[in-house]
Amino acid sequence: MTDQRVIPLQGVHNFRDYGGYSVQGGGRVKTGLLFRSGEHGKATDEDLAAIADLQLQHVIDLRGNSERNANPCRRAEGFDAQVHFFDGETAGLAPHVEAAKDSIDADAAHAAMERLYSQLPFRDNLIWIFKRYFSALASGEGASVVHCLAGKDRTGMAVDLLHHILGVHPDDAMEDYLLTNTAGNLDARVAAGAKAVRAKYGNVDHATIRVLMGVDARYLIAARKAVEEQHGSLDAFLEDVLEVDSARREALRLHLLEA
Repeated sequence: MTDQRVIPLQGVHNFRDYGGYSVQGGGRVKTGLLFRSGEHGKATDEDLAAIADLQLQHVIDLRGNSERNANPCRRAEGFDAQVHFFDGETAGLAPHVEAAKDSIDADAAHAAMERLYSQLPFRDNLIWIFKRYFSALASGEGASVVHCLAGKDRTGMAVDLLHHILGVHPDDAMEDYLLTNTAGNLDARVAAGAKAVRAKYGNVDHATIRVLMGVDARYLIAARKAVEEQHGSLDAFLEDVLEVDSARREALRLHLLEA
Protein backbone atom coordinates (compact mmCIF):
# COMPACT_ATOMS: atom_id res chain seq x y z
CA MET A 1 0.00 0.00 0.00
CA THR A 2 2.92 2.34 0.70
CA ASP A 3 4.08 2.36 -2.91
CA GLN A 4 0.52 2.97 -4.08
CA ARG A 5 0.18 6.02 -1.84
CA VAL A 6 3.17 7.87 -3.25
CA ILE A 7 2.78 9.84 -6.47
CA PRO A 8 6.31 10.15 -7.90
CA LEU A 9 6.87 13.73 -9.01
CA GLN A 10 10.10 15.41 -10.06
CA GLY A 11 9.87 18.82 -8.41
CA VAL A 12 7.31 18.32 -5.62
CA HIS A 13 8.53 16.33 -2.64
CA ASN A 14 6.52 13.90 -0.55
CA PHE A 15 3.32 13.91 -2.66
CA ARG A 16 1.03 11.11 -1.55
CA ASP A 17 -2.50 9.92 -0.84
CA TYR A 18 -3.26 9.72 2.88
CA GLY A 19 -6.53 7.82 2.49
CA GLY A 20 -7.04 4.08 2.48
CA TYR A 21 -6.72 3.41 6.21
CA SER A 22 -9.25 1.30 8.11
CA VAL A 23 -11.31 3.15 10.70
CA GLN A 24 -12.85 2.33 14.05
CA GLY A 25 -16.30 0.80 13.67
CA GLY A 26 -15.66 -0.51 10.16
CA GLY A 27 -15.02 1.01 6.75
CA ARG A 28 -12.01 2.94 5.57
CA VAL A 29 -10.88 6.37 4.44
CA LYS A 30 -11.52 6.87 0.73
CA THR A 31 -8.57 7.06 -1.63
CA GLY A 32 -8.25 9.64 -4.40
CA LEU A 33 -9.59 12.49 -2.25
CA LEU A 34 -6.89 13.33 0.29
CA PHE A 35 -3.39 14.30 -0.78
CA ARG A 36 -0.45 15.81 1.08
CA SER A 37 2.89 17.17 -0.12
CA GLY A 38 5.67 19.68 0.13
CA GLU A 39 5.54 23.02 -1.69
CA HIS A 40 4.88 23.18 -5.44
CA GLY A 41 7.22 26.00 -6.39
CA LYS A 42 9.59 23.71 -8.27
CA ALA A 43 6.93 21.61 -9.97
CA THR A 44 7.78 20.62 -13.52
CA ASP A 45 5.26 20.80 -16.35
CA GLU A 46 4.90 17.02 -16.06
CA ASP A 47 4.23 17.37 -12.34
CA LEU A 48 1.54 19.95 -13.01
CA ALA A 49 -0.15 17.64 -15.51
CA ALA A 50 -0.13 14.79 -12.98
CA ILE A 51 -1.57 17.05 -10.28
CA ALA A 52 -4.23 18.35 -12.68
CA ASP A 53 -5.37 14.75 -13.25
CA LEU A 54 -6.33 14.58 -9.56
CA GLN A 55 -9.06 17.21 -10.15
CA LEU A 56 -8.34 19.08 -6.94
CA GLN A 57 -11.07 21.32 -5.59
CA HIS A 58 -9.12 22.66 -2.59
CA VAL A 59 -5.47 23.45 -1.91
CA ILE A 60 -4.71 24.15 1.74
CA ASP A 61 -1.35 25.92 1.93
CA LEU A 62 -0.14 25.95 5.54
CA ARG A 63 2.85 28.18 4.80
CA GLY A 64 3.11 31.81 5.83
CA ASN A 65 3.50 34.78 3.49
CA SER A 66 7.29 34.84 3.53
CA GLU A 67 7.47 31.17 2.58
CA ARG A 68 4.87 31.55 -0.15
CA ASN A 69 6.60 34.63 -1.57
CA ALA A 70 9.96 32.84 -1.60
CA ASN A 71 8.52 29.74 -3.28
CA PRO A 72 5.30 30.62 -5.13
CA CYS A 73 3.42 27.53 -6.27
CA ARG A 74 3.33 26.77 -9.97
CA ARG A 75 -0.13 25.99 -11.35
CA ALA A 76 -1.26 24.15 -14.45
CA GLU A 77 -3.13 26.04 -17.15
CA GLY A 78 -6.82 26.00 -16.28
CA PHE A 79 -6.15 25.51 -12.55
CA ASP A 80 -9.36 26.43 -10.71
CA ALA A 81 -9.08 24.90 -7.24
CA GLN A 82 -9.76 27.15 -4.27
CA VAL A 83 -6.51 27.99 -2.47
CA HIS A 84 -6.73 28.50 1.30
CA PHE A 85 -3.92 30.25 3.17
CA PHE A 86 -3.34 32.55 6.11
CA ASP A 87 -2.39 36.10 5.17
CA GLY A 88 0.54 36.39 7.56
CA GLU A 89 3.03 33.99 9.10
CA THR A 90 2.08 30.54 10.37
CA ALA A 91 5.42 29.49 11.85
CA GLY A 92 7.80 32.42 11.46
CA LEU A 93 10.26 30.02 9.86
CA ALA A 94 9.60 26.55 8.52
CA PRO A 95 9.70 24.31 11.62
CA HIS A 96 12.83 22.46 10.53
CA VAL A 97 14.59 25.81 10.00
CA GLU A 98 13.31 27.20 13.29
CA ALA A 99 14.52 24.13 15.19
CA ALA A 100 17.97 24.45 13.64
CA LYS A 101 18.82 27.44 15.82
CA ASP A 102 19.00 25.16 18.88
CA SER A 103 20.70 22.27 17.10
CA ILE A 104 24.41 21.79 17.54
CA ASP A 105 24.26 18.07 16.74
CA ALA A 106 21.76 15.33 15.85
CA ASP A 107 20.69 14.68 19.47
CA ALA A 108 20.06 18.38 20.06
CA ALA A 109 18.10 18.53 16.80
CA HIS A 110 15.79 15.74 18.00
CA ALA A 111 15.19 17.60 21.27
CA ALA A 112 14.58 20.89 19.47
CA MET A 113 12.02 19.28 17.16
CA GLU A 114 10.18 17.75 20.11
CA ARG A 115 10.00 21.15 21.84
CA LEU A 116 8.77 22.76 18.65
CA TYR A 117 6.04 20.18 18.11
CA SER A 118 4.80 20.70 21.66
CA GLN A 119 4.29 24.40 20.81
CA LEU A 120 2.99 24.34 17.23
CA PRO A 121 -0.62 23.28 17.98
CA PHE A 122 -1.15 26.46 20.01
CA ARG A 123 0.06 29.08 17.51
CA ASP A 124 -2.91 31.28 16.66
CA ASN A 125 -2.17 31.72 12.98
CA LEU A 126 -1.65 28.02 12.46
CA ILE A 127 -4.91 27.35 14.28
CA TRP A 128 -6.63 29.72 11.81
CA ILE A 129 -5.50 27.77 8.75
CA PHE A 130 -6.17 24.41 10.42
CA LYS A 131 -9.78 25.56 10.86
CA ARG A 132 -9.94 26.35 7.13
CA TYR A 133 -8.52 22.93 6.35
CA PHE A 134 -11.30 21.13 8.21
CA SER A 135 -13.94 23.48 6.84
CA ALA A 136 -12.80 22.92 3.25
CA LEU A 137 -12.79 19.15 3.62
CA ALA A 138 -16.18 19.15 5.34
CA SER A 139 -17.69 20.94 2.33
CA GLY A 140 -17.68 17.64 0.43
CA GLU A 141 -16.45 19.27 -2.76
CA GLY A 142 -14.03 16.67 -4.04
CA ALA A 143 -10.28 16.15 -3.73
CA SER A 144 -7.83 18.32 -1.80
CA VAL A 145 -4.13 18.64 -1.14
CA VAL A 146 -2.68 20.03 2.08
CA HIS A 147 0.94 21.14 2.12
CA CYS A 148 3.52 23.32 3.82
CA LEU A 149 7.16 23.78 2.85
CA ALA A 150 8.53 20.26 3.29
CA GLY A 151 5.15 18.60 3.83
CA LYS A 152 6.11 16.97 7.11
CA ASP A 153 5.57 19.08 10.26
CA ARG A 154 2.58 21.40 9.93
CA THR A 155 1.13 19.06 7.31
CA GLY A 156 1.87 16.05 9.50
CA MET A 157 -0.05 17.54 12.41
CA ALA A 158 -3.03 18.50 10.27
CA VAL A 159 -3.24 15.02 8.76
CA ASP A 160 -2.87 13.34 12.16
CA LEU A 161 -5.79 15.36 13.52
CA LEU A 162 -7.96 14.47 10.53
CA HIS A 163 -7.09 10.79 10.86
CA HIS A 164 -8.14 11.01 14.52
CA ILE A 165 -11.47 12.57 13.56
CA LEU A 166 -12.12 9.84 10.99
CA GLY A 167 -11.31 7.02 13.42
CA VAL A 168 -7.97 5.90 12.01
CA HIS A 169 -6.01 3.94 14.63
CA PRO A 170 -3.21 6.05 16.14
CA ASP A 171 -0.63 3.47 15.02
CA ASP A 172 -1.81 3.73 11.41
CA ALA A 173 -1.82 7.52 11.65
CA MET A 174 1.75 7.36 12.93
CA GLU A 175 2.67 5.07 10.03
CA ASP A 176 1.38 7.69 7.61
CA TYR A 177 3.34 10.41 9.38
CA LEU A 178 6.55 8.40 9.22
CA LEU A 179 6.18 7.74 5.48
CA THR A 180 7.83 11.14 5.01
CA ASN A 181 11.13 9.37 5.70
CA THR A 182 10.74 7.02 2.74
CA ALA A 183 8.34 8.75 0.32
CA GLY A 184 10.01 10.36 -2.67
CA ASN A 185 13.58 11.57 -2.86
CA LEU A 186 14.75 12.12 0.72
CA ASP A 187 18.26 13.08 -0.39
CA ALA A 188 16.86 15.88 -2.55
CA ARG A 189 14.71 17.07 0.35
CA VAL A 190 17.70 17.04 2.67
CA ALA A 191 19.72 19.01 0.13
CA ALA A 192 16.96 21.61 -0.15
CA GLY A 193 16.69 21.86 3.62
CA ALA A 194 20.45 22.15 4.01
CA LYS A 195 20.48 25.21 1.79
CA ALA A 196 17.85 27.01 3.88
CA VAL A 197 19.30 25.98 7.25
CA ARG A 198 22.89 26.83 6.41
CA ALA A 199 21.91 30.15 4.85
CA LYS A 200 20.52 31.20 8.22
CA TYR A 201 22.70 29.38 10.75
CA GLY A 202 25.99 28.59 9.02
CA ASN A 203 27.72 25.25 8.54
CA VAL A 204 25.29 22.86 10.26
CA ASP A 205 26.53 19.29 9.83
CA HIS A 206 24.85 16.79 7.50
CA ALA A 207 23.67 14.40 10.24
CA THR A 208 21.87 17.23 12.02
CA ILE A 209 20.18 18.38 8.82
CA ARG A 210 18.97 14.83 8.10
CA VAL A 211 17.30 14.85 11.51
CA LEU A 212 15.68 18.21 10.83
CA MET A 213 14.44 17.17 7.38
CA GLY A 214 13.01 13.86 8.53
CA VAL A 215 10.32 12.94 11.03
CA ASP A 216 10.41 10.89 14.21
CA ALA A 217 7.58 9.32 16.21
CA ARG A 218 8.74 11.32 19.24
CA TYR A 219 7.80 14.58 17.50
CA LEU A 220 4.17 13.70 16.84
CA ILE A 221 3.85 12.11 20.27
CA ALA A 222 5.06 15.41 21.77
CA ALA A 223 2.32 17.32 19.92
CA ARG A 224 -0.39 14.85 20.93
CA LYS A 225 0.78 14.90 24.56
CA ALA A 226 0.88 18.71 24.72
CA VAL A 227 -2.67 18.96 23.37
CA GLU A 228 -3.96 16.36 25.82
CA GLU A 229 -2.25 18.08 28.75
CA GLN A 230 -3.75 21.47 27.92
CA HIS A 231 -7.21 20.38 26.74
CA GLY A 232 -7.77 16.96 28.28
CA SER A 233 -8.10 15.15 24.94
CA LEU A 234 -7.62 15.57 21.22
CA ASP A 235 -11.40 15.61 20.83
CA ALA A 236 -11.76 18.55 23.23
CA PHE A 237 -9.02 20.44 21.39
CA LEU A 238 -10.70 19.78 18.05
CA GLU A 239 -14.08 20.99 19.26
CA ASP A 240 -13.05 23.88 21.51
CA VAL A 241 -10.17 25.29 19.44
CA LEU A 242 -10.51 24.02 15.86
CA GLU A 243 -14.33 24.16 15.71
CA VAL A 244 -14.76 20.53 14.73
CA ASP A 245 -18.06 19.91 16.50
CA SER A 246 -20.28 16.85 16.04
CA ALA A 247 -21.88 18.28 12.88
CA ARG A 248 -18.54 19.02 11.22
CA ARG A 249 -17.17 15.65 12.30
CA GLU A 250 -20.16 13.95 10.70
CA ALA A 251 -19.74 15.97 7.49
CA LEU A 252 -16.09 14.94 7.29
CA ARG A 253 -16.91 11.29 7.84
CA LEU A 254 -19.75 11.38 5.31
CA HIS A 255 -17.47 12.82 2.61
CA LEU A 256 -14.29 10.90 3.35
CA LEU A 257 -15.28 7.41 4.54
CA GLU A 258 -16.57 4.38 2.68
CA ALA A 259 -17.91 1.01 3.80
